[in-house]
Amino acid sequence: QVQLVESGGGSVQAGGSLNLSCAVSGLRVDWDCMAWFRSAPGKKREGVATIYSLTGRNILYADAVEGRLVVSRENARNILYLQMNSLRPEDTAMYYCAAEPRSGYCKPTLQDFDFRYWGRGTQVTVSS
Repeated sequence: QVQLVESGGGSVQAGGSLNLSCAVSGLRVDWDCMAWFRSAPGKKREGVATIYSLTGRNILYADAVEGRLVVSRENARNILYLQMNSLRPEDTAMYYCAAEPRSGYCKPTLQDFDFRYWGRGTQVTVSS
């Protein structure tokens, strides 16, 4: 049974930082396809970042977060992270961890329909 559990959200002022975690069971963060998405009120869910190589060095970021948000993983504990720096009010959203079992390779994609499993999300609120 696959389970994704996010944590680490909260309220911060603009310019602040947060580190989100996604505890994964039933899949492996160092093998399967992992990503972060976010959903803000009135907006379509958007992809934030995805790790698409076995080495973990190939990462696709959304243009809106490039250079400010960094995704990483801790293989031994099977946890996916999203380090969020220089946060802006427009980063306010529910952040979701998503996963897709590897079938040959992981696609460098930020389309939500490419990921089968989802966590319940953790709320990030950035005030100006």
